[in-house]
Order: sequence, then structure tokens, then C-alpha cells
Amino acid sequence: MTAIVTPEPNATPPARHDGEAARARLLSSGLRLFAQQGYAKTSTRELAEAAGVNVASISYYFGDKAGLYRATFFEPLGPPPDEAAPIDAPGLDLTQSLTRLFAVFLEPLKRGDTARLCMKLRFREMLEPTGLWEEEIAHDIKPLHESLLAVLCRHFGVPEADDELRGLAISLVAIGVHLHVGHDVIHEVAPSLQGSAKALDRWSSRLLMYAQAMIDAEGRRRASASGARP
Repeated sequence: MTAIVTPEPNATPPARHDGEAARARLLSSGLRLFAQQGYAKTSTRELAEAAGVNVASISYYFGDKAGLYRATFFEPLGPPPDEAAPIDAPGLDLTQSLTRLFAVFLEPLKRGDTARLCMKLRFREMLEPTGLWEEEIAHDIKPLHESLLAVLCRHFGVPEADDELRGLAISLVAIGVHLHVGHDVIHEVAPSLQGSAKALDRWSSRLLMYAQAMIDAEGRRRASASGARP
């Protein structure tokens, strides 16, 4: 595995300096090219030409190509869930926690092609690893999983999660993840389900309903196993 290390920026400002607009264009072109071609096969010249800036702009805004790749990997989908709206915040009931959980998956989809390219970039990263996928698992995915476990433990009144609750947490997240992983398939088999912001908003209530059914089923299983009434 080749680790990406981003040095401190030391370039002088590029000749064509138009502030955040130039940086945004580099992010956009970087996301598209890295998702299509991978990190190694995408040159700095190609990135600069696609963004309509000079090559020095990459160093100025991101340090180097590795810095741009890192930014395109983490920035387009927004901050991690724990920085946006913690799903296990004190005072939240189960419905509120699940609503926040599914917002993690639904809100990025409203950005259209950006969400699809971000998913494609992650597929690339899994095949041609640089270390960023492992970093995302450690700093974003695992904390979200642990937060969801805390929500479920609170709901079922247990001090710590067992394998059944861990499986339930994975199953709950899976129905949100599939909207990203299966984006192209959904577009072919049921395009009306993701073709608009209204359609995605409808998913919020449906995913909540499906999740509640899964949680209720686990509650019945636990009650049956203990001999108690559900």
C-alpha cells in the first residue's frame, strides 16, 4: 500500500488566482478524474487543464497532487456525522436518532453526480489503496457504528452491545449504504425512487419505517429468548 503524505504548501500563488472558485474547480475536476482513472494515472497537468488553472494552483491550494486527492476524497460529502449531527446525542429518542442516521446517507444524494463520483472514487481506493479508505473506516465509519450501537443499547436497556445488536446496527446502516452502492442499479430498475429531492425526502420516512420494523423484530427475538412478553 502506498501511503499519501501531504507536505505543507510552499508554492507561491499561481498567476491565475481567483480564490475559492479556482479551488472549487480543482476539487470538481479532481473528483471526476480520480474517480474515472485512479490516483496514479491522473497527472497534475491533466487536473489543472480540466479545472482551467495553471499547475502551480494545485500546490498553492492543496500542497501537491496527494493533497488534492485527499481533499476530493473527504470534502465533497461534507463533515463526518459526529461533527454534523451526532446520532447518539443526549435527549434524542430512537426516531430522532434514526432520522439523523439516515440523513448521513440521504443528504449527499441530493448533490447529484457528486455522490455517485464519491462512491466510485471509494471503489477505486479499495482497488488501488493509498490509505485513505482505512482512514475513513477508522475516523468516520467506525465511530458512526459505535454511536448507533449506543443508541440501540439505550433503546433495549442493555449496558453493552452483543453480536446481535452489532448485526442489527450493520443491517440498519446497510439500507442507507445501498442507496449509494446500488445507485446505478436503482437508476435502471426504479429511477423514480431517486430522481428528485422530493423522492429522496420520501426515502427518509420509508427508511425510518423499515428500520423500526427491524428493531421491533429484534425486540421480539430478545423477548422470546428470555421468555418475557415482547
